Parts: sequence; C-alpha cells; structure tokens
Amino acid sequence: SLPAASGLAEMGAHWIHGPSPGNPVFRLASRYGLLGPEAAREENQQVEAGGHPPMPSVTYGSSGKVLNPKAVREARDLFAALLASTRAFQGSKEPPWPSVGQYVRAEIARTVPTMAGGQEDARQLQLAVLAACLKLECCISGTHSMDLVGLEPFGEYVSLPGLDCTFPGGYSSLAERLLSDLPEGTVLFNKAVRTIRWQGSFREEGDDARVFPVRVECEDGDVFLADHVIVTVPLGFLKERHQEFFQPPLPERKAQAIRNLGFGTNNKIFLEFEQPFWEPEQQLLEVVWEDESPLEEPSADLEASWFRKLIGFVVLQPPEQHGHVLCGFIAGKESEYMETLSDAEVLGAMTRVLRTVTGNPNLPAPRSVLRSRWHSAPYTRGSYSYVAVGSSGEDIDVLAQPLPEDPRDPRPLQLLFAGEATHRTFYSTTHGALLSGWREAERLNQLLQA
Repeated sequence: SLPAASGLAEMGAHWIHGPSPGNPVFRLASRYGLLGPEAAREENQQVEAGGHPPMPSVTYGSSGKVLNPKAVREARDLFAALLASTRAFQGSKEPPWPSVGQYVRAEIARTVPTMAGGQEDARQLQLAVLAACLKLECCISGTHSMDLVGLEPFGEYVSLPGLDCTFPGGYSSLAERLLSDLPEGTVLFNKAVRTIRWQGSFREEGDDARVFPVRVECEDGDVFLADHVIVTVPLGFLKERHQEFFQPPLPERKAQAIRNLGFGTNNKIFLEFEQPFWEPEQQLLEVVWEDESPLEEPSADLEASWFRKLIGFVVLQPPEQHGHVLCGFIAGKESEYMETLSDAEVLGAMTRVLRTVTGNPNLPAPRSVLRSRWHSAPYTRGSYSYVAVGSSGEDIDVLAQPLPEDPRDPRPLQLLFAGEATHRTFYSTTHGALLSGWREAERLNQLLQA
C-alpha cells in the first residue's frame, strides 16, 4: 500500500476475495478490527459472487458512447455460462480443447448465428463485449491469453463466498499488525538472497560448533546457517533463477513443475483527477473496443495497441478518503510493454482512451499517474500463477513438496516451499499464500514435537 493522491494505492493485492469465515485473511482482518462495517455484515459473507462480484458499472464503447446495458449483460451472461461450463472437464482424460481460451472461442463461434436475433450490428457488439470478457479473465488469471490456461485443471480453483472487500487502512495494515506481534528485530528487510546451499555440513565458529545442513548467502555478503528454510519467493523468480538460486540444484521433478506452471503479469494504473467525470454511483467504468471479436487475432503491434488490453477502471471508494482516483487493470504482454513506457506516455495514452470512449475530446487529463511494474521487479517477474496448458494441479503439489524427498535422509525438511503457487485450490490469492505459510509452519511444528 503506497500513499497516492489523498489516500492509498494498493500496488499489489487489492481485495479480500471471498470475505467469509472460510477465508483466513478475512478472519485475521476481522479479529484485528481492520475492516469496515459493510464487510462484517453476515449477509455480505454469504453472497455467492464467484470470486468477482458485480459492481454498479457503466460500459463505454470506442465509438464514444455508453453501450446498451441489456446487450452488454446478455454477452456477459453468455460468457459467465461458458466459463462455468469449463468445470465439467475437471478430471477429464480427453478434454475437447487444451485451453480455456480455445474452448470458449469454439463455443462462441457455435452460438454466433443465433446471437442478438441474427442482427449484424447487435451481434458485432456482443462479440466485442465477449472479447472484453476474455481480457478481464486474463487479469483474473494473471495470464497473457486464456489460450495459455489449461482447460482440464481450470475447475480445481475454488472461489469462496462473500462480497469482495478492501482494507480501509490498506492491505499492508494486516502485515503490519501481524509484524507487531513478533519480537523486535525478528524480521530482517532488504536482505536479498543470492544462494541457498542445502544438503551440506556448515559449521558455526567456536569449539562446540553446531553443524547445519543449510547456508543462506545474501547479496550483501551476510550468511545465515539454518536447519530449515521456508522459501516463499514468487514462481516468476523461480522460473528465472532456480538453477543458480539452489545449490545443489532442485531435483528434476520440481524443476519441471516450475517450468510447467504458468506465471503472468497483471498491472494497475492509477489516475487521479481534479474532478470526477463519472456519476457518484458508478464504481466500475468498463471499456469495449467495438471493432474487436474473440474470433479474430488481436493486434501483435504492442506499440500501437497495448492500451486496448486495458479492461477499464475501478473507482476507488470512498472519494473522501482517496480523492477522485480511477484504477485501471491490464494483463499480459501489453501490461509488460506498459512497464517500459514513461509516466508521461502512459498518462497520454490513458487520456486518449478516456477521451475516445466518453466521446469528450476536451475531457481534462488526469493530474497524476501511478502504476505497478510487477514484471520488471527482479524478485517477482510477474504477478501470480495459473495452471498452464501442459500442467496440472499435481505440479502445484510437487512445487509444495519439501526437500530432501528421501524419507530415509537423517535430516529431513531442509527446504520447505510456500506461496500462492503452492496452494492447489487457492493459487493466485493472498489467502492461498497465507494458508501455504501456515501449512509449512505446521509441518515444522510436527517435526519439532516428534
């Protein structure tokens, strides 16, 4: 959470997805009194929202006008039904398509003749909205294209009930509260690790020196000896660095799981305005490019069209706290390209998009821009994981498996693995990450109590 405009900008996790008793992030936040009164209401905790609840929204088209809500809703309902139908292929030996994207597009192609009562203009609008739905799903899945997301394992992901909510004091308020319970000096920051050496015999200095199996070497030259290390670095970092990060290298089975699983980028662009151009009740401004269709390949020219991958903007609430701020979401290669641009270039592109879709060439430019750059960040190299074509939930379990794997090894559990990419049903979420950390802590508890 960073200070921005007059409030906070969540550069990372934004919502508690499924704030209900089954969500450990929600339980902790409730216990510490970090949530607003709405989130605590029991009826809100029982809403089955499929992980992403509807917000009061307006959908702008690239022709510069607000699109027909009924037509937009029909297309969205069709997309939601298609996405829900993917669950039927969980555990299937021969799914009809390798990826979610290919399956959804094949189903759309099948229904095109009956769309919008056969009226050509109305059908084209529905196809454009469906193309926008696929972009939104890319943001949710953290992928460049739904063609990269495996169809068969897609249904293993579990959405918890509850209307998504945010932290009034920022998501960081939870981490700060947890940190305050620990003895001072327990957590060391700015200690980038260069290498984790395991299966070794490393001695402390002194006559009665203990021998440790693990030696953690930091980039600043500091060294820590350990019996056990819980590794929670993002999968994007592991994909890039695992071969030199661990000495000896990880077993081939785990290295293959790292290669198999998907890891993509989803970024945010915050725009602050002097005055809102949107209505007070609007919480989501969606953008649809009316010349697009899910049945056609999108432009590969990132320089000319990267901004078309933007799904729209969430209005940060409440304005009394945040000022007049929109938060845009953009995923994939276009999102990574955006990271290479200057603030002025991003602000200019966003201003052009908003002037185009509102049909107002004189719409005032935002007065400031702030954005995340998760792909450029050397220790993340993206946002979160997905189960890619060619991988499965078993790869997630393999990634979570501690090392050494040989149960006869006299020094078990030298390397333990946690993080969102190691949770089979809650990957990509903060609650999945939290549960995975608790899982590994409990594994050590059991060992130390044995």
